[in-house]
Amino acid sequence: MARIVVNVDVADLERGTRFYTRAFGLRIGRRFGSDAIELVGAEVSLYLLVASGAPHPGATEPRRYERHWTPVHLDFVVDDIEVAVAAALAEGARLEAPSSQHRYGKLAVLADPFGNGFCFLQFEGRGYDEIATAVG
Repeated sequence: MARIVVNVDVADLERGTRFYTRAFGLRIGRRFGSDAIELVGAEVSLYLLVASGAPHPGATEPRRYERHWTPVHLDFVVDDIEVAVAAALAEGARLEAPSSQHRYGKLAVLADPFGNGFCFLQFEGRGYDEIATAVG
């Protein structure tokens, strides 16, 4: 089984830590100096990195932080979407699309205080199997 590590750039490490621990119930795992912290408690490890805007060595462009959906964003599976949305909003998240009903369950679209998009999913019935098609 592969291990996945997710990195999220934040402008303020302590504020980011407060948000992700309070809004999602994660807890601090390890600290890596003053520029990174590991949050655990989900099925992936989530690392918060100080947002510098500087390009990664070898990159041809600097990082950009205008609001957009990047090729990767986080979906958090929750038992009660309304409770999860309320907790995230209380910690500074922005609601972009309120909870909506789909064949697989409920979906709410938000952004963290730093503009990173994420969704809450509350699976119902067979979850994504409700919309999945056979492979092969």
